[in-house]
Amino acid sequence: MNVASNVDILLIEDDERLAALTATYLEQNGLRVATEARGDRAIERFTRERPRLVLLDLLLPGKDGLSICREIRRVNEVPILILTAKDTDIDHVIGLEAGADDYVMKPVDPMVLLARVRALLRRTERGGATPAERKPDLLLGALRISETSREVWLQGAPVPLTTQEFELLSLLAHRAGELVSRDEVFRTMRGIDYDGLDRSIDGRVSKLRRKLGDDAAAPTRIKTVWGKGYLLVPDAWGDLRQQA
Repeated sequence: MNVASNVDILLIEDDERLAALTATYLEQNGLRVATEARGDRAIERFTRERPRLVLLDLLLPGKDGLSICREIRRVNEVPILILTAKDTDIDHVIGLEAGADDYVMKPVDPMVLLARVRALLRRTERGGATPAERKPDLLLGALRISETSREVWLQGAPVPLTTQEFELLSLLAHRAGELVSRDEVFRTMRGIDYDGLDRSIDGRVSKLRRKLGDDAAAPTRIKTVWGKGYLLVPDAWGDLRQQA
């Protein structure tokens, strides 16, 4: 049974002016927002508020944003959207490796932020589907993907994925055996074209491989075609003997 959220968004940001402006804009667009300025109070606040999504700054007093992200991700798959003033690829990749679903650069464009927030909230809505809306599970050998419950199993064991990891796997699985270009992945996952430099999707693919038992050095399940994109191999997932 899901526990009801007190708020839609928990905004963890120590810049009081930015936090107030961001919260006001989101509330004007129909979202309930709680704010927290200190990193060392973030987990307690998260537990109390039970938000549907976390907006998380990286540089916070008391505890840094990456540590908070990791702590939340160990116990909950709530979407985490990082607000970062850093503009290097490695910082973005580290954030995604820590369990974040996406990031937005400061200074934040309110309309872009709202679009990202709404996209993540739509993707994480669970249950409530009518029988006509429920989709059949996607099966690739021992890999089972439920787009209705947004859950994944491999050899019958659940595989915990973040929202963006699920979206990436779903995209590749629906195109199993086909090359999916980086441009298509970026447009689907982030709503923007690939700029030829951003390595964040590579980091997400790497983490997805680890969770799905693929060999990072010589992957056989999700392959990178250098300079082109990604390929999910349809017959690399074992058989159904352990599936429930």
